[in-house]
Amino acid sequence: MEISTLAAYHCLVLAWYFFVLYSLTHLRTEERPSEVFLYGGQWKYLTVLNLFLQAVFYGVSFLADVLRLIKELRCAKCVISSRDLLFSVLAFPVSTFVSISFWILYTYNRELVYPKSLDGVIPTWLNHTMHTAVLPLALLEILATPHRYPAKKKGLFLLGCASFLYVSWVLWIYFVTGEWVYPLFASFSPAGLGAFFISSLAIVVCFYNFGEFLNRMIWGDSIVILDYKRKGK
Repeated sequence: MEISTLAAYHCLVLAWYFFVLYSLTHLRTEERPSEVFLYGGQWKYLTVLNLFLQAVFYGVSFLADVLRLIKELRCAKCVISSRDLLFSVLAFPVSTFVSISFWILYTYNRELVYPKSLDGVIPTWLNHTMHTAVLPLALLEILATPHRYPAKKKGLFLLGCASFLYVSWVLWIYFVTGEWVYPLFASFSPAGLGAFFISSLAIVVCFYNFGEFLNRMIWGDSIVILDYKRKGK
């Protein structure tokens, strides 16, 4: 994809995520189920954090494209490295996990993750934007441009740190309020909850590896050439 086309695409997706976040944060407060939006607000939900993450990623991607267009290659090199790290470690695995895990649990028992009371608050299109569209957009990003993945140990370490921070945030909210972020968690014993968190991390790691596999399968030699150019050889 030409750089100018890629820049236009990243700009459009960035604008889309800004619009989604704006729509989400401007829901009519008088219709919100109070128990859902207490301590931590919307920022305790992985879905909302993922939307913010995607907006940051596409913002960095658009900046990288602009720097390449204006021939600021030294700055572009640094921004592209940040873009690739952000995509590989967080943007792709988290969006994939959010979409697939949500719809599996929703199909099994929606009350565990998305209570019916939210139907009168969050429009259907916004629900699909948060939980459905994020996955094809992540896959489209892999098709649009190659991304250089970090060394496996580094990538998995950073992914583990991010997962630990979110789990800590969830546990802190429970410690403060006595309420779980997701009703699903209340059905587990402490050991069961620990096993659930570990299993979720294992699934996210699988999505990380899947993204790396797709990236290598689609771009192959292009990644090697990209590494070669970035080293200035």
